[in-house]
Amino acid sequence: MASITLLKNTIMIDTSALPEPKLLHLFNVLYDTRSVTRAAEQLGQSQPTISIWLGRLREQLHDPLFVRTPGGMAPTPRADALIGPCREVLESLRRLTTHQPDFDPATAQRRFRLCVSDASHITLLPQVLEHLRKAAPGIRLEAARIDGNTERALEAGEADLAVGFVPWLGGGMYQQVLFPQDWVCLSSPGHPRIRHRLDLALYRGEGHVQITAGTGQRLLEAALGRHAIERQIVLELPGFLGLGAIIGTTDLIATLPRHIGETLAKMHDLTVHDCPVAIEGFSVKQHWHARYHLDSGNRWLRGVMVALFKREGNSS
Repeated sequence: MASITLLKNTIMIDTSALPEPKLLHLFNVLYDTRSVTRAAEQLGQSQPTISIWLGRLREQLHDPLFVRTPGGMAPTPRADALIGPCREVLESLRRLTTHQPDFDPATAQRRFRLCVSDASHITLLPQVLEHLRKAAPGIRLEAARIDGNTERALEAGEADLAVGFVPWLGGGMYQQVLFPQDWVCLSSPGHPRIRHRLDLALYRGEGHVQITAGTGQRLLEAALGRHAIERQIVLELPGFLGLGAIIGTTDLIATLPRHIGETLAKMHDLTVHDCPVAIEGFSVKQHWHARYHLDSGNRWLRGVMVALFKREGNSS
């Protein structure tokens, strides 16, 4: 079973100043019924018990709260002032203790926002959208970039998941590995000099397309620097849009992570080569903030990502 990790702070809340919930319930019921007898019936307690609870409540709030009159137990001015805050506290307690209903994708009307890389627009989003159109037709999907604002967006609930290689995300985030990435090279199937194998000499001598976007590109540049390899860059692209068509119609080559490489190869009938340079691999993970770990919709979306993209054997 896939493991999920979290780093977060512990928050302590002092509720010692509040009366016990049962006393707040008594206050609320007695305010409505104006009768100790009817309050006892509604709360399922004896009248002596209700009298004891009322005495404790009066002591804690330093006020009689209710006085006997011919028309029943009349609230004091302090009771009138406290009934609103009391009901707010009771409603908050109700929300805290009420089980959140399960997310029903078939009927849900909700927007999910995913922070993803440019490559994921090609490799991940089509499959996610195909699944949602069948299983959750009322769901609206929005894609956002992974950038310096991603962590804040996840914490604020402005984004639901970040999927990709995002090593800088800080504490308070859960993460789950979906699949590993190594590196491949693409060429056209009719490349005039590259046949069955791309060796290091050919790699050094050929013209390259360089993708400037993506956090994984830092790993590529670091590896090229370690091995003192200087590529002949013919074209720089800010993303993967158009890369497949360019490789398929020129004698240029490109170095990129395997998932996007194999996807583009299938789409444009390109040849995939093992990369002749040793480049550090990485893991594509989904990340979410601890605030939304138990949110039923977020849990459902994370399950969709695992079902669609989790590779067997990934235990971390």
